[in-house]
Amino acid sequence: MQHDSTIRVLLERGEAGRPALLAPGREALTFGGLRELADRTVERLGALGIGRGDRVAIVLPNGPEMAAAFLSVACAAATAPLNPTYRETEFDFYLGDLRARALIVAEDADSPAIAVARRHGARILRLSVPRGAPAGWFELAAEEGRAAKPEAAGPAGAEDVALVLHTSGTTSRPKIVPLLHRNLAASAGHIGTTLRLSPEDRCLNIMPLFHIHGLVAAVLSSLAAGGSVFLTPGFNALRLFGWIAEAGPSWITAVPTMYQAILGRAARQGEAIAEAGLRFLRSSSASLPPQVMAELERIFACPVIESYGMTEAAHQMTSNPLPPASRKPGSVGREAGPLVRILDEEGRFRNPGEEGEIVISGPNVTPGYENNPEANAEAFFRAEGRRWFRTGDQGRFDAEGYLFLTGRLKEMINRGGEKIAPIEVDTVLMDHPAVQQVVTFAVPHPKLGEEVAAAVVLREGAEVDERELRAFVAERLADFKVPRRILFLSDIPKGPTGKLQRIGLAARLGLA
Repeated sequence: MQHDSTIRVLLERGEAGRPALLAPGREALTFGGLRELADRTVERLGALGIGRGDRVAIVLPNGPEMAAAFLSVACAAATAPLNPTYRETEFDFYLGDLRARALIVAEDADSPAIAVARRHGARILRLSVPRGAPAGWFELAAEEGRAAKPEAAGPAGAEDVALVLHTSGTTSRPKIVPLLHRNLAASAGHIGTTLRLSPEDRCLNIMPLFHIHGLVAAVLSSLAAGGSVFLTPGFNALRLFGWIAEAGPSWITAVPTMYQAILGRAARQGEAIAEAGLRFLRSSSASLPPQVMAELERIFACPVIESYGMTEAAHQMTSNPLPPASRKPGSVGREAGPLVRILDEEGRFRNPGEEGEIVISGPNVTPGYENNPEANAEAFFRAEGRRWFRTGDQGRFDAEGYLFLTGRLKEMINRGGEKIAPIEVDTVLMDHPAVQQVVTFAVPHPKLGEEVAAAVVLREGAEVDERELRAFVAERLADFKVPRRILFLSDIPKGPTGKLQRIGLAARLGLA
């Protein structure tokens, strides 16, 4: 596949009359219609003084218009999708940091982002959907204001920024990650190759579209393969099986917490699951407990493909392969696009079986954080004639080239000098029949610095106490890894994309 391409080039891959974007209860938007929408949007933004290099923030609910706005606006300018549930102070930070030229909101929206955007001098563009329009088709109307001629008008090129996202910023100020068209095109190609996507494939998207997982894995990789994507309003375990029946998808991509919620309802959906005939399920953005993978494969009767991705890599870095190749529970698979290596503390590449920091190099990797030379100096280095990115994750390869994550370096628990990988404790606790969900995390300790704690959600109707769970772990792990505190919760706090968050959890639970 040619990686030196753009989103607009990728949209040429689908036959004009084939469906591209679908949504519940809506007529499909064809590839021909999507290409027309993209070209019209480039012209419209140019007339409004917005061109390549300008930033356009998008605050829209999940669904086909959000996906179409991302695809179409990126053909003309840099898109910056933001979480619609942000508070005013959060919008103030992100819109100011991005220096957004315009903000796209729904026609009837009253988001706090609107007042913030006006304060920052950004133009408000109202997105409307004509009556009876196919899924994703929209029109843009600008609020009053003069349009200056854009510095660089016309369709974006491979070296132009297509997407701007922020890192999560759990331990520091969020960093701006610009991703070029060629980065996104490369990543979409890597995912399509790994999953053997074709025009016959349809993805059911339940991921938020302000996150790299939904934008690239679900939407862009599907369209780049000439396939289609069914765009829901967001994750809803109650409605999922109805969407499956309506969409007829061949695959779903989601995060582990979503799959755990789906499993809670799947037992009563045997007929719907059998009729769905899914080719595979894909899991990414957080570690999938091996127990959850096994249960998913048993109930859905299809392979579960766990992948490893991050924003700076335009998503995918490694992935378990489809059958007949081996899937290894607990592993995030083999190289699936970029080169992946393990680095020791002295900056040397390590051998299979040896643990260290995971580093990557490839065409999908961001050119670097924006306006942050310190972060770039820490994150990027050159070796063997290539530019490498430090992921901040720790792991090891086995002899067959499968990568096992052992933790996020910043999430490692340092108990009096003993380093504990939370994911190891998670895996053991998940083996207990009463445990539905768990996240192990650090709590402050006056003498040791940090101590091990775990938040646990029990299966419906199950009973177990803290003493029994601690004894269960003590039989399987060294004493210093056994949680000294176990909290039983009805729900574990999650981030906006549904990921469990270890960093900051102690404070959120009143333990720090």
